[in-house]
Amino acid sequence: MSFLFCLVAGSQMRDLTGGIQSVKAISVDELKERDSLLIDVRESHEFANGTIPGALTLGRSFLEIELKKRQIEPEQPIVLFCSSGLRSKYAVLGLTALNFVNVYSLDGGFEAWKAQGNPVEQLTMLSETEKNRYARHLSLKDVGTRGQLKIMKSKVLVIGAGGLGSSCLLYLAAAGVGEIAVVDHDIVDLGNLQRQVIHNETMLQKKKVESALHALQALNSSIKIKVIDTAINPENIKILLKSYDIVIDCTDNFNARYTINDAAVKANKPLISAAVQRFSGHVMARTHPHAPCYRCIYPEAPPAALAPSCSENGVVGVIPGILGLYQANEALKVILSIGDILDGKLLKLDLLNNKYQLLETKRRPDCLCYNQ
Repeated sequence: MSFLFCLVAGSQMRDLTGGIQSVKAISVDELKERDSLLIDVRESHEFANGTIPGALTLGRSFLEIELKKRQIEPEQPIVLFCSSGLRSKYAVLGLTALNFVNVYSLDGGFEAWKAQGNPVEQLTMLSETEKNRYARHLSLKDVGTRGQLKIMKSKVLVIGAGGLGSSCLLYLAAAGVGEIAVVDHDIVDLGNLQRQVIHNETMLQKKKVESALHALQALNSSIKIKVIDTAINPENIKILLKSYDIVIDCTDNFNARYTINDAAVKANKPLISAAVQRFSGHVMARTHPHAPCYRCIYPEAPPAALAPSCSENGVVGVIPGILGLYQANEALKVILSIGDILDGKLLKLDLLNNKYQLLETKRRPDCLCYNQ
């Protein structure tokens, strides 16, 4: 039996060796000219030495599974590399057997890349706990390890810990945003709990920032939460913006919205805004200098009689929660540089009648933000 086993094993080895000869390979110079999906198939402990910039670090053991999760098409041009170029050839054979038709191995692998003096990207590795916590992000081709690390390095300023801020803050913390600053000056009232789900009965009459801190730390103790117990004004907003990558306006009054908008435009900070009334609301973003701002759409606040507050006109509790989720989603898209951002667009939602409008907006030539 052992002799027969050796014969079979030897036959399989010859088949593999013969198959390797047919693997399509490219040189480092050719790689630089190609627009291909680049995948590092080395094992995780080898990534400590760095990788080729822009490469997905999947590892040979789970390559086929990861490509299926990420919905990579069989026609997608793919270049695989390992340390010296041998393992990647076997990986090419594996993908070819799964009907991938445009797969190549990098001759000489990562060592050949380094030997030519090409740049090397040093990776920050996720811990096992982080891999488990963010596993659903890691399996998304638009996020993955690199995207999750971007989220974990980002800093977001959220102004308002009420209805919009509640859901927005919870999901930013759940996503792993590295540092979140919560700005509010109000206290938790029983009437808030109908919609402000970040707070609870044990926090009644306590500061909203304290309540938010308690909830966010309980959700994700690995991120940094900074609380700022203050009302926004034209002076302090300038200081607050400096330390953060993205600003999210979750306030509920026009004065605060204009103050935040004007400062964000001047500081050229990405801003995501939302507002709610009864069963309806809207959300917008301004993430690049040429996009219209809040004042371009609403040059002046409407008379108080035409814009009653939630306390006067009421609001269904889930509506600010939904709009806050839209804000969190836009923020993550900005961090990851993916998707269609709401720059130059106003998304209006009528959730009583399930009507949605995506309106194109333009910069107003006489906007005060661009004429100072």
